[in-house]
Amino acid sequence: MRYLLLAVIVIFSTVQSATAESGIGFKQIELPDEAGSRTLAVSLWYPAAPSGKSEIVGENAAFYGLEVQPGASLLDGSRPLILLSHGFGGSWRNLNWIAGELVREGYVVAAPDHGGESFTEENATEIVPLWERPRDISRTLTALLGDDRFAGSIDATRIAVIGHSLGGWTAMELVGARYSADLALKDCRGEKRPPQCKAPRLLAKVGVVGNGRADPRLLMDLKDTRIRAAIALDLGPAAGFLPETLQAVGVPVLVLAAGVETPEIAAIKADSDYIARHLPKATTIYREIPDASHFSFMQICRPNGEKIVEELSPGEGFVCRDGGGRDRAAIHAQIAEAILGFLKAEMR
Repeated sequence: MRYLLLAVIVIFSTVQSATAESGIGFKQIELPDEAGSRTLAVSLWYPAAPSGKSEIVGENAAFYGLEVQPGASLLDGSRPLILLSHGFGGSWRNLNWIAGELVREGYVVAAPDHGGESFTEENATEIVPLWERPRDISRTLTALLGDDRFAGSIDATRIAVIGHSLGGWTAMELVGARYSADLALKDCRGEKRPPQCKAPRLLAKVGVVGNGRADPRLLMDLKDTRIRAAIALDLGPAAGFLPETLQAVGVPVLVLAAGVETPEIAAIKADSDYIARHLPKATTIYREIPDASHFSFMQICRPNGEKIVEELSPGEGFVCRDGGGRDRAAIHAQIAEAILGFLKAEMR
């Protein structure tokens, strides 16, 4: 699961222009850890007054970025907040495009970078601390509500979370779902092993065959009652969510699934189906985008993006592939329409 390789592709583009009409302000801040041992990098997009200058952020040799006005002045008034959670090993760049769509509709958007998720030779035996992901979102929310210098005044009654892939897992944790590695990996000894069996360290499970045990921190209640709606974009892994906790989720949830399964990763359509099947029917919307792949929810690749990715990380050019029939821009338009329509209805 090394697919979100934006941290690997470090060719960054910054473009200046004489005027900017987008009104998308952008800044990055750091939140110090309470114990002083860990900081949290947070990117912010917000409605802004035209500053006369713009930059392209989140762009590199393989992917297009977003035109913003860095450090532009905040507009007056209280605004709803959307918290973004990226996929495994990724960063704020992965959902940069949807942040722009949301700001144009008047939302403030915040995306912390979840750390501690790289699989390297140095940390090959370490468990990935997935329970830190929901905490990152909650820390970000607390900071923004506590200091309007960061992103202006936030309407505390209109806060939602959007997550892609493992970010969708994060979103579900924040609205009350609880995860059991034992449940997720219970079928790993059979002949037909579920996709999640390939990532026991990701699920905080050591020794799937033998005397393995799950890290109890993964089963913690990480619900944040300040969040009023959640959106999961082709989430995974989902099989370990306890059905009774999904059934008890008390906020509206939009589940968007990719119709084209991607064999290179563990997140598949079955994960979204599982969530939708157990969430309350009255407050859950499920939609499948037939020609979208798991990576269609990420930013748009340049015409030669797949080739560049392959050169930098052989075998991972699939991050630029969709399901055929439509390009990623058209798929993005459908995703944005679904998200904005859901938020308009649920964040009145």
